Amino acid sequence: MKKLFTILLVLPLLVFCKDPNEEQGGKEQGPKVTPEITFSGSNEFDVSFPAGSVTVSFTCNTDWTVATNDSWVQAKPTSGSASADPVSVTVSYDVNEKLTSRSSELYIFAGDLDKKIIIRQAGDPYSGAEAELVSGSTVLATNPNVEKFLNEVHYPDRNWSYTEVLNYYGGFNGKTYNENGEEDPNGKMFSWSNEPTSDHPMTYSIRWNPDDMVEGSAMTLTLEDKLGWKGLTAIAAGSRYVNITNLVPNDEYTYSVTADNGGKVLAQGNFKTTGSLHQVWFTKACRNGRDLGGWKTLDGKTVKYRKVYRGGRMQSETLTSVGREEVKTEGIGAQLDLRGKSDVLSKPAVEGFAFCAPVIEQGGVTMLEKDAAKTKECFEFTVENVRAGKGVYFHCSLGRDRTGTFDILLLGLLGVPEGDIGKAYEVTYFSGIGYSVSSSEKSSNPTPIFKNTRKAWAYSDVVPYFWGFADQTEGGTFAEGVEKYLLEVAGVSQKDIDDFRALMLE
Repeated sequence: MKKLFTILLVLPLLVFCKDPNEEQGGKEQGPKVTPEITFSGSNEFDVSFPAGSVTVSFTCNTDWTVATNDSWVQAKPTSGSASADPVSVTVSYDVNEKLTSRSSELYIFAGDLDKKIIIRQAGDPYSGAEAELVSGSTVLATNPNVEKFLNEVHYPDRNWSYTEVLNYYGGFNGKTYNENGEEDPNGKMFSWSNEPTSDHPMTYSIRWNPDDMVEGSAMTLTLEDKLGWKGLTAIAAGSRYVNITNLVPNDEYTYSVTADNGGKVLAQGNFKTTGSLHQVWFTKACRNGRDLGGWKTLDGKTVKYRKVYRGGRMQSETLTSVGREEVKTEGIGAQLDLRGKSDVLSKPAVEGFAFCAPVIEQGGVTMLEKDAAKTKECFEFTVENVRAGKGVYFHCSLGRDRTGTFDILLLGLLGVPEGDIGKAYEVTYFSGIGYSVSSSEKSSNPTPIFKNTRKAWAYSDVVPYFWGFADQTEGGTFAEGVEKYLLEVAGVSQKDIDDFRALMLE
């Protein structure tokens, strides 16, 4: 029994290990073929960024397949039979929309053998470039969604019982739109993932002939306007364009791009701007930002640009090194943080800036009365830095409620009609999630909630409060109401009020 058991164990093993080239099923197998793949031409290709294709020719003495893990390349055909004549495979590749280059390896498999096909695709040298700016042209500075709202809406004074902002594309009103931003019941529904970015001003690119570039040399953009502002922007070597944004409306600019090595001029020209609002956006931070300048007053004057700005939070954690340079280039040199103790800064987001953070927990009339002394501190800080020629950027977290309250105060004091201040307040609606008039709580609010229009919360709280001071004088204006509040409640000096108006109006 013991010998029989041993034989039973061995017999199955012998059958499993039988040579496949030996007789099987009554048929004689031929000798085993060793796969060979021979390219008839190149198997490595350097291609440009547009979509295209290359042809790979080779011979293979066995059946073969082609495969890759990269979705941006496709081979056709993907398999074939043994052939003594060359066969061709077409490798197609998609457009590379990024600035950086990329590469892909495709493999031809034949049995245990594999051979590589390598595609190296250059990046798009104009990736990230906005619409080209042509010398002599006139361009819009303000985001077109905001511009449409500001041009079409006219609010009367002393009537903040209604709003029209929710009828405009660019923020969140729960309606559907087509690709042109027109209301369309079959258009794209709002979702938290496709929010508009209407708080970004228009951006354009200045370009130059790559043949004129100085090899290895960085470049510098010099941009100047008729108001006396001048900005310098560093451009990396090898770049073929530079984007410009944060343009002042109704202005005239000149520009030049020069190579740092030797000073060769690569591009130069001039252009004009139109628009109704000087919006600002700095890389990775300061959303919902805009200049107080450009508004007309009841006595025909205009609020000067680049003096005082309002917006969402400015902090070093989100403001990149590029963003810090953009802030300084704009001319801002002072930061007023209106936030409460839970998130207020202890130092400015940009080193060396003048800084004030009085710790204010709530906007509206509460800020004006309960924190009247802190409101005075904010006003005096603003006047002090405007006197010193430093642009002031004031903000809370979102640039909406505490910021909105202080903005109403400043524009009101300068004599901007109260109805126009209502439009200035509602521009916040065009900002991103977490900044705009809609709720920012995605988890609890799958659709936006609107409560911060001019008919609810800060505006409808603050504006009648200031009108109440104006009504103490027969025929009093909104500006007189704000001034009376500053003098009698906040304790601001008449000199600071007069200086602020003189510095801010033309």
